[in-house]
Amino acid sequence: MNKIGFAISALLLTLGIGASCIFVVDQRQFAVVYTLAEIKDVITEPGLNFKLPPPLQSVTFIDKRILTLDSPETRAIQTAEKKNLVVDWLMKWRVKDAKQFIRNNNGANVGTAEARLGPLVQAALNEEVTKRTVKDVLSTDREKIVQGVKTRLADDAQTFGIEIVDVRIKRVDFPASVADSVYSRMVSERKQEANRLRSTGAADGERIRADADKKREIVLATAYKDAQIAKGQGDAKAAAIFADAFGRDPQFASFYRSLEAYKTTFTKKSDVMVMDPSSDFFKAMRSSSAGGASGGKK
Repeated sequence: MNKIGFAISALLLTLGIGASCIFVVDQRQFAVVYTLAEIKDVITEPGLNFKLPPPLQSVTFIDKRILTLDSPETRAIQTAEKKNLVVDWLMKWRVKDAKQFIRNNNGANVGTAEARLGPLVQAALNEEVTKRTVKDVLSTDREKIVQGVKTRLADDAQTFGIEIVDVRIKRVDFPASVADSVYSRMVSERKQEANRLRSTGAADGERIRADADKKREIVLATAYKDAQIAKGQGDAKAAAIFADAFGRDPQFASFYRSLEAYKTTFTKKSDVMVMDPSSDFFKAMRSSSAGGASGGKK
């Protein structure tokens, strides 16, 4: 039994030692092999690998994928015209030389490397922004700023053993201390523009109304003139027709005028007139009565 137990223990120990000598490298990683705390080899290709058992050799893995470093803090940068801007940025980077990265970073900790890279990126960005105006930073020179930052970081990247893939500006804004005043100024400018447009619109409206009133008066005057001309022509024609008709039969014309006079005078049944029956006003009636009497005698 003791021999069997010893054999099993020896087998397990052998398996444990063998397992500690085998390691797998992922395609997303570098494998750094240490021999007595010194870098012996860096394995860049994925696959199964072997090493000496601890404590003779150990392995540390470093991520080789593209990593993102965001601006750690919001800090105002002064532009060429002495105005403050808050610029948020991000940097895409990855480890290129594992040995160089470990030696200059005192280990393989990515967080430590980013803590050292952040101030370097911020300093390079400050140098690029301070020589430009607010307009340049906000619109025209963003790509130039980014390229300038990458150029300034090239030597630092080589020292760190990394590759800077890209640098981007995420946001450019005024600090909170001046944002309210900038907003108030923008509101004031918009109100002034709105008032100017209202004044211009009111003046145009008055001009259009005055022009319309003028055209209306001209149209009405022209229509009235044409109406008076037509009315005058109609009255003249009517008078000529009446004159022609009355000239053919003067007795009938006199009788017709008397009827028109009676129609105008006696507008209501209750109208009463006190006149001499022998006056010329009743001449037509007397003539009618006389005609009726003579007819009776016949």
